[in-house]
Amino acid sequence: MTQKSWMYSVFEAVQYEMQQDPAMTWIFELTPPVASNPGLPVINLETEFGRKRVVNTGIDENWMVSAVLGAGLAGSKAATYIPYQGALMPFQVIQNVAGKLRHKTGGIAELPVVWVIEMTGQTPGFGQQHSCYEEDSYYMHIPGVRTVIPSTPYDAKGLMHAALRSSDPVVYLYPAGLRTLTEEVPDEPYEVPLDKAAIRQEGSDLTIVSSGAGMPGVLDAVETLTGEGMSVEVIDLRILKEMDTETIVNSVAKTKRLLTVDQSYYTLAPGAEVVARAAENVEGARFKRVAFPDAPPPASPEMFTWMRLSAEGIAGAARDLV
Repeated sequence: MTQKSWMYSVFEAVQYEMQQDPAMTWIFELTPPVASNPGLPVINLETEFGRKRVVNTGIDENWMVSAVLGAGLAGSKAATYIPYQGALMPFQVIQNVAGKLRHKTGGIAELPVVWVIEMTGQTPGFGQQHSCYEEDSYYMHIPGVRTVIPSTPYDAKGLMHAALRSSDPVVYLYPAGLRTLTEEVPDEPYEVPLDKAAIRQEGSDLTIVSSGAGMPGVLDAVETLTGEGMSVEVIDLRILKEMDTETIVNSVAKTKRLLTVDQSYYTLAPGAEVVARAAENVEGARFKRVAFPDAPPPASPEMFTWMRLSAEGIAGAARDLV
C-alpha cells in the first residue's frame, strides 16, 4: 500500500491494462496522460506505449468518442479522456449508438470501452460555459451504459480496472475537484464492483447518500453531527447505473430517514432517483434532498463557492430531518 493521488491511481490502472493488452489504445486531447506521485515513478502513457497507441487528437470530442467505440467493436480495449466537460457531443454518440449496440446484436457485440469525462463544474474558476453539474444525471439515464463516479483514489483505481475489463461500455465520470485527494492505494491491480455502493460509515438515526465531489462535504458534516450525538449512516453511491438499490433500501429501512446530497442541479439530480427507490420499498420513511440550485453557475469563483453545498448546509439539513 502506498499513498497515492486520485490521478496517479487512475493512470496506474490504465498503464497496467495497456501492458496486459498490446491492442489497447488511449485517446486524449489537450491533457497529456502523465501522472506523478512522490516516491513513485512518473507514469507517461505516450512515452511508454508510443503515439500509435496513445493518440493526441485535435479538439473533437465527437471523433474521440466514436473512435473509441469503433475500436471496441473491432475487439480492442479502448479509452478516451475528455476534459473540461465536453458534454454535448459525447452524449449524442453514447446515448444514440453505444447504449444500444449490445442490445441490437443480441449481446454478441462486446464493448470494452471507457469514456473518462471530467466534471469541471465541480471546481470553481472555470469559464461559465464549463461550470455545469448535469453530467451525472445525463449519463445515468442511458440504458445499456454503465456510469461510475469514484470519490476516492482507491475507488478510482479499482473502478478503472473493472471498467476496462467490462463487456459493457462505461462512462467514467471524473470530478475535477478531487484530483488532489490522496490515500493508501494498493500497488497491485484490483477491481471495485460495477454494481455496489460503499457504506462509508454505519449509523442508526439517519442515512445520507451522496457521490463524487459531494462526498467530502458529507464526511465533514457527519463529523460535526457525530460530535453532537447523531448516529449517521453514510453511503457513497460510486455507481450511478446500475445503482445499488439493495444497499440504499436496507439502510433506509433501518434509519427511516434519508438525506441525499448532490453537486448536480436540484431537479432530477441522482438523489431524486435514490429517494424514489427508497420510497418504493420503505414505508414510513422521511426524505430530504439538498443539491446545487436550479440556476446557471456564475463564472466568479466567489459566487460559485457561495452557491455550492457546504458541510454546514448539509449538517443543517440533517438536523432538520432528524
